[in-house]
Amino acid sequence: MSSKRRTGRRTGKNTNQARTNRPVPVHTPAQAADEWERLAAHHPQDREELLLEAADAWQEAGRLDRALALYERLLDPDTGDASEPDLVDAYRIGTLWDMGREEDARAAATAFRKRHPRHPAAWEFVAEAFEEAGETASAVEWYTAGVTHALGAGIPVTADAVEEAPYGFDLEALVIGRHRARRLLGSPHDDWDDVADELHERRESAWLGRARPLDEVHDPLRLKRLKEGGAEALDAEISALTDTLEEVRAAPVAPRKACVLYWPPEDFVQLLERWPEAAEEYGDDHADHRRRVERTLRELSDEGVPHLAVGHATLAGLEENAENGAASPDTLSAYAAELTRTGRTTNWPPPRNGPCWCGSGRKYKKCCGNPALA
Repeated sequence: MSSKRRTGRRTGKNTNQARTNRPVPVHTPAQAADEWERLAAHHPQDREELLLEAADAWQEAGRLDRALALYERLLDPDTGDASEPDLVDAYRIGTLWDMGREEDARAAATAFRKRHPRHPAAWEFVAEAFEEAGETASAVEWYTAGVTHALGAGIPVTADAVEEAPYGFDLEALVIGRHRARRLLGSPHDDWDDVADELHERRESAWLGRARPLDEVHDPLRLKRLKEGGAEALDAEISALTDTLEEVRAAPVAPRKACVLYWPPEDFVQLLERWPEAAEEYGDDHADHRRRVERTLRELSDEGVPHLAVGHATLAGLEENAENGAASPDTLSAYAAELTRTGRTTNWPPPRNGPCWCGSGRKYKKCCGNPALA
């Protein structure tokens, strides 16, 4: 990719063809996984994305064996045809670690590294697998190797170089992940840690007008409390962040946000029934709409647009702004501005391990932040 614009991993495919926007009558992750697999069998043009969704659901259901089988199916040289095999392989390696198959995970990681992949997100997922297995020193080596491979040997690692690189959003997460692992080891700051500090300050300042130091965010005692404290500790962290956001909103001059509208499934269906022409803006498939929103946000971020946010749109809310009785571009812009003005938006991007902006309840990195689905 020669420009800073992110076009998405699969924009060469027609992801509108699989009509997966209908509400799926499932009640458990296992039922959802079965439904994704059924859809994959009927919509081969979207097979990879649907099987990745199924694998995530199987993991959520605790059926790691079923998730692993899908990753291996996608990696089959005869029938898999994965468009991002290194990413899929990284998910497979993480699943092997989670299953306790340490020897197999190490062998797969060794084979992965010999291929010298260039996608930063693939390196990050493998590095995280080592970090979560308690092998922090090895994780640092993986994060470091990933930055070198993704950015290119001989290119100085600077904040600008990271942001301007292909898949800059994922490369930034890789650099910051390296900072976290080194902080856990108690290693002294090096030049790349300084770059991580700068990247973090740029992004968090764009959200809040100020930034909490990355050394504080990655403080080992804080991370231990979050890990051992479970949902209660996470709720306290989210509450503190919410308080900070409220302070920013109450400030005399709050930062203006660029709001991208997102239509939850039921509202999406109602929107197209009421205004079919809205499909030109949002597509006629909800799964594709969700990917479009994430892709748009990443493109805006790559172009340097600050203060990005997601506005959860409703048909009733749009109709209040639709003075001319149609979902025109001006009406949609006015609605997005109204959501921003009244504080009814979600800042983007969320923390990788935090709840996804789409409201699914899944972690961002496993949902819309999954680079294989963006």
